[in-house]
Amino acid sequence: MSKIVIPISNGFEEIEAISIIDICRRANIEVVIAGVEALETIGAHNIKVTADCKIEDVKEDDFDLIVLPGGLPNAFTLADNEHVQKLLKEFKASDKYIAAICAAPYALHKAEVLNKDYTCYPSFEQKIVPENYISNQNVVKDGNVITSRGPATAM
Repeated sequence: MSKIVIPISNGFEEIEAISIIDICRRANIEVVIAGVEALETIGAHNIKVTADCKIEDVKEDDFDLIVLPGGLPNAFTLADNEHVQKLLKEFKASDKYIAAICAAPYALHKAEVLNKDYTCYPSFEQKIVPENYISNQNVVKDGNVITSRGPATAM
């Protein structure tokens, strides 16, 4: 069975995180929520989520996929967190799937794991690599890296 880790920090976009958690669990895919700042995390719209573990307890070899939801300041926290950045690099080195929604491709960019083509929340490409931004696709898959534009594309 596949296993997914979803790191979240305060300000995460609830639709992006919870949609993926719910859909994957319905499909009998194991999903682990990893708290970056604490086990209890408050989303961008004040929804509290209790993580299954702390990000520093996550080992890349236990998972098949890492998914980063967007939201602010979550996307910046994920981009600045050494454990998240290390995991992203390990997933890339192991040729595993990496996904990010909305503003979270910024964290992939900071970890240098974003492939050439990507999408993100419109205007956030200015913080990444504007010339490689695909503006006319809701989801972009480039190798093992999948990016999506925002809450409306989470499903």
